Amino acid sequence: MEVLFLFVPLSMLVVAGLVWAAFWAIRNNQYEDLEGPAHRILMDDDDPKIPTNQETQGADAPDAESAGRARHEAGGKSPRAGGE
Repeated sequence: MEVLFLFVPLSMLVVAGLVWAAFWAIRNNQYEDLEGPAHRILMDDDDPKIPTNQETQGADAPDAESAGRARHEAGGKSPRAGGE
């Protein structure tokens, strides 16, 4: 029963801290734009992290399908490796 003398004031301090944090967040406009960050993630205008085939080898490089077809016609061996 004596533990209540510790837990009741402690819980009141925790509640007071949570109320203070909520009012601080409201006063500092933390809830002003709830949809903006979600839209910013979806509409990311950064460069892609994985370069495309044309960016790494130039615009006149063969695409992956023609390279795969050439490898298949060479019997599974890479035509760039000399077919050995």
